[in-house]
Amino acid sequence: MSFVVNLTTKHTKQAQGAQKNDPFLAQYGIFSALKKNMLSLLPLLRSTPLINPSLLAADFSHLERDIRSLEHAGAEVLHLDIMDGHFVPNFSFGIPVVEAIRRTTELPLDVHLMLQNPEPYLPVFRKAGADFLSIHIEVVPDPRPMFDTIRKLGAIPGLVSNPPTPIEAVLPFVNDCDLILTMSVMPGFGGQSFDPGTLEKIRRIREIADTNKLISVDGGISETTITDAASAGANLFVVGTALLGHPDTSTQFRLLRQRASTNRGSGL
Repeated sequence: MSFVVNLTTKHTKQAQGAQKNDPFLAQYGIFSALKKNMLSLLPLLRSTPLINPSLLAADFSHLERDIRSLEHAGAEVLHLDIMDGHFVPNFSFGIPVVEAIRRTTELPLDVHLMLQNPEPYLPVFRKAGADFLSIHIEVVPDPRPMFDTIRKLGAIPGLVSNPPTPIEAVLPFVNDCDLILTMSVMPGFGGQSFDPGTLEKIRRIREIADTNKLISVDGGISETTITDAASAGANLFVVGTALLGHPDTSTQFRLLRQRASTNRGSGL
């Protein structure tokens, strides 16, 4: 309940004040959007552990079909990786695709910005339909001002770190955002193997995080590695090829969710 109180007092006041002074925020009804996102996050928190399907692994010639399959399987959120070719050596999809996904589904969109300079794109991706906006500690050493911007835009802020980044860079900001994502592979390409060194980072985050945080892990998550990640304290699992590459998406989704639930770490 502390999460609801924090958002409804501090962050909605920020949004109200910002909306009065900023024509962009007023134009897009940011205060209403923030209230909507607060309410949409509550069921996610109550539903953890959550499987967060990565649409990077979808068949883009049949994207709507894959989204419907994930909805049918029980997905409650979708993960979108945005790559700029600079911060990571690859490109993914841009604003028109995010807009198309938003038109296709009402599920919350968890947008992971793998961008060298994310700040100018926050309002752009928010307008395109992002509900969560996550930025990398490697490019924003003090992310708190950007968290405030994300909240003022009506979205939910997240913080991401890559495998080589010391956990000490992340820990000071764990309770300043609502989602903490630890990469268990180097971002940019799917199908990589899980880095077991990620588990200690997740444990450290879990030790200090408020109980209302989404503690996420992304990279190499399968029916095997999800058990270790859940035991370490993760409660939101980004899954790509291990789910969308499976011939029976619904059965695989249930298996992953069941294994995460069975192996939940302390405090979840």
